[in-house]
Amino acid sequence: MKKWMMLLLTVLFAFTLAACTATDSSGDGDSDETETESEDNSSETNEETSGDDVTTLNLNNGQNPTSLDPPKGFDSASWNVLNNLMEGLTRLGKEHTPEAATAEDWKVSEDGTVYTFMIRDNAKWSNGDDVTAGDFVYAWKRLLDPETASPAAFLGYFIKGGEAFNKGEGSKEDVMVEAVSEKELKVTLEAPTGYFTHVISNPAFFPINESVATENPEWFAEADTFVGNGPFNLAEYNKDKDMLLKKNENYWDAETVTLDQVHFAMVDDTNTEYQLFESGDLDVSEIPSEMSEELIDSDAVSITEQAGTYFYRFNVTEEPFQNEKIRKAFALAVDQQEIVEFVTKNKEQPAYGFVSYGFQDPSGNDFREQNGNMLETDPEKAKQLLEEGMKEEGYDELPEVTLTYNTSESHKAIAEALQQKFKTVLDVEIGLENTEWNVFLQDQKDLKHQLSRSSFLADYGDPINFLESFTSDSVMNRTGWSNDEYDQLIADAKSESNDEKRWELMYEAEKVLFEEMPIFPVHFYNHVFLNKDNVSDIIRHPVGYLELKWASKE
Repeated sequence: MKKWMMLLLTVLFAFTLAACTATDSSGDGDSDETETESEDNSSETNEETSGDDVTTLNLNNGQNPTSLDPPKGFDSASWNVLNNLMEGLTRLGKEHTPEAATAEDWKVSEDGTVYTFMIRDNAKWSNGDDVTAGDFVYAWKRLLDPETASPAAFLGYFIKGGEAFNKGEGSKEDVMVEAVSEKELKVTLEAPTGYFTHVISNPAFFPINESVATENPEWFAEADTFVGNGPFNLAEYNKDKDMLLKKNENYWDAETVTLDQVHFAMVDDTNTEYQLFESGDLDVSEIPSEMSEELIDSDAVSITEQAGTYFYRFNVTEEPFQNEKIRKAFALAVDQQEIVEFVTKNKEQPAYGFVSYGFQDPSGNDFREQNGNMLETDPEKAKQLLEEGMKEEGYDELPEVTLTYNTSESHKAIAEALQQKFKTVLDVEIGLENTEWNVFLQDQKDLKHQLSRSSFLADYGDPINFLESFTSDSVMNRTGWSNDEYDQLIADAKSESNDEKRWELMYEAEKVLFEEMPIFPVHFYNHVFLNKDNVSDIIRHPVGYLELKWASKE
């Protein structure tokens, strides 16, 4: 590790020197912030553990996982690791559809509400214990337990009794997930949910070894206590620095896994990440924003669509965004096409609705294309709405507005573009504020921001996952916005057994959301990475999980 740390320091020094030189010669003294949602972290690579006969894939996770406790690690930095240390009843395959995983098979009742899963006889924990139905019962009820305070608990509301238990209106015993036998799990749903096997591929539904967790509630916090059931084991975990995963020989499908180990660095600056990629210490890298035009068309670049949206939230409980017309004025002033073309430059699609492309209704129509644009750039309308909104509120001057984003070079660039646009179109000077990720996230949840940067990455492959975020009681809402009609449309869509009717309800719900505009979208996400020629079959699912089960390195 000392060898690699010296290399990292050398790279950082070289990059700093280059930056200073560029500043001196060009007169441009701006420096970019970090790329990923994280605290500032350095990283170490595990070269010394990698012999010639050991195949190590070197990746960058950007930041420390929020948690390796499955119901708590509800973000991509946690999913990248968890999805390779553990496995649910189903796993997304190479084509991003659910496949048999820890469950070798399942059957569904005629009315579509009861699922019975048969767990593989050879499904083992990394410590050699059998994976049992009871481990799933324990994990899923813990996900829903209000004391766990899981941000993913809402995903369990499909299970009968799940929502009531999570909201303190029912008991743990009322949650209809039960172990019929050691290897048979029965789950009863509130209503038919055709995409349920997709939902439970999410890391929030991974099993937990009940005996291990009972003995040590913090089993997930350290490498020497972590027990998983996925393709890899957690061998080393140096928080905010790096982690090492090694192939799990107890995994039921271990023969499919070709990598011996995976090293995750935690470098939260894309320029440094790219330097490490160029020096051969990383096998995959994002593209620094200032090099996007130069590298985006390289043969080494892979671009895949991601089910997610980059957007901004208004806090409707604070001035001036309690006024709908003022919200709409800011939203219509934004030029999404301009941002993706001249700011992000990563070939993203501009977003004019919240649900991204890639979801087909029963007639084969893409949700985004069928529902059309929910808003469009319209400077003149924006000016008119701002004037009308200020008149409604009795404002001679607009109250001060601060736009908040979490520390990142890309978030900063977009924030500055919006700042300029609001000045140009609305003649409104706004302030910018950036905070580190954990503080930012908590403040956003506590409605301490006026206007804040946000992102949504789908947890499973259905538009309802996007739209349920803005119901009045959703922990993902974070706007203070509430609408009874919207809440009812989402509730009806989640309980509707007729798929055509269900999609119509979702189309209508998105329209209601944009009629009151508690948010405005910027662009849809994609995956853009540079890859070494000798690396293949790294799967990045549209819903945000990194899949290394099939990855190989020559």
